[in-house]
Amino acid sequence: MSNQSWRDFHRAAGFYGSLIVDLEHGEKEPFAYDGELSIILNDWWHRSMYDQETGLFAIPFRFVGEPQSLLIEGRGRYNCSLVPSGSVAGSGDCVNCNSSNPQCQPYILPVEPGKTYRLRITSVASLSSLNFILEGHNMTIVEADGYSVDPVVVENLDVYSGETYSVLFTANQNPSRNYWAAVSVRGRNPATPTGLALLNYLPNPSSLLPSTPSPVSPVWNDFDYSLNQSKLIVARKGYEVPPPPKPDRQLIFLTTQNKVNDRIKWAINNVTYVPTSTPVLAALKYGLKKAYDSIPPPDYPARPFNISGPPANPNATVGSGVYTFQFGSVVDVILQNANTLNPNNSEIHPWHLHGHDFWVLGYGKGIFDPATDPQSYNLKNAPLKNTVPVFPYGWVALRFRADNPGVWPFHCHIEAHFHMGMGVIFAEGWDRLPKLPKSILGCGLSKYL
Repeated sequence: MSNQSWRDFHRAAGFYGSLIVDLEHGEKEPFAYDGELSIILNDWWHRSMYDQETGLFAIPFRFVGEPQSLLIEGRGRYNCSLVPSGSVAGSGDCVNCNSSNPQCQPYILPVEPGKTYRLRITSVASLSSLNFILEGHNMTIVEADGYSVDPVVVENLDVYSGETYSVLFTANQNPSRNYWAAVSVRGRNPATPTGLALLNYLPNPSSLLPSTPSPVSPVWNDFDYSLNQSKLIVARKGYEVPPPPKPDRQLIFLTTQNKVNDRIKWAINNVTYVPTSTPVLAALKYGLKKAYDSIPPPDYPARPFNISGPPANPNATVGSGVYTFQFGSVVDVILQNANTLNPNNSEIHPWHLHGHDFWVLGYGKGIFDPATDPQSYNLKNAPLKNTVPVFPYGWVALRFRADNPGVWPFHCHIEAHFHMGMGVIFAEGWDRLPKLPKSILGCGLSKYL
């Protein structure tokens, strides 16, 4: 495994935080509120990240498995009686389990009755699609991935790894009690208890826990519910620019689970990505063609293909090719989801693009038809995002302008999937960059520059 992939797994071990970018001086949000709150959602394993990652490359394959806890702002819960007997605390099998630890108490969201709050929600989950609920309170979605969207009232919100949302809610319930804020697993058969925080109606003490049970999210495999909620997110009129009317280039990416040398991998158009030891930016900037696969990766999957069952030939190839774009060109990417190696199984994949935001043009079920499906694209008020889910046995279409000089990963934001090859590299305008600093040239062939 590469050193880079090992370092990336730190997110699963809790190395993350919020970065809030304020509006420029004099600008105003298109919505009003009295106070602001912020939370990060995450899933957590009681095993070391090294143990999780080595299993992904092992024969036989060992998946990371379902998380033991769901966290809201770093706080979660776990039934200590479930710790395997004979485990040594801190050994990698488990951590010290003490349910009375103050860190296991729910995170507190303090509110004053009658006031409206902006709640910023971010998911940095390593595996799980999540659903967030404020017990007894509706939420109005007003922002997604940093862009204003038409207000949408929801009772609960699906949040995929890498996504950020702002919702408004009013503390308009019975002020004599407190309420649960809850996060549950979506898209996978849940084996993890609901994560809980406390919506604390002041001046009630934070020790006043609700007597009500944990709020219940929609059924984990109600994918139509999730798809329909994603379709509700559109750009707010007058605040975001519409997408360019047509692309200069179209890519169709078939995402499949495959095998390479008996190891389970993920692949794009039958190629599983393997990172290079030389930074791709340095390789392109200084013409180090031996540092990466110079054969361009495929724009389209081999046809015909079947998405409803495991691939007839599960074997994939490996590659480190780069998709290069003319600077300023408009690119469409269609992500086509398929069956895994297991029968009757397809998964949600949240895809994230570095260095760009993109317009989400539309979603669909089944196999994308390049002749007819673009006719249904939303070219009027497509939302701008940097992360988008593709749902089981379906597709999603996005459009972006290749106008940011550099080299940019585009990958599934599920940590294990990216490590198993579910990603590609986009590049444009690298010749416009100044001389690269020595500090990024210490690996592979670039260390000889």
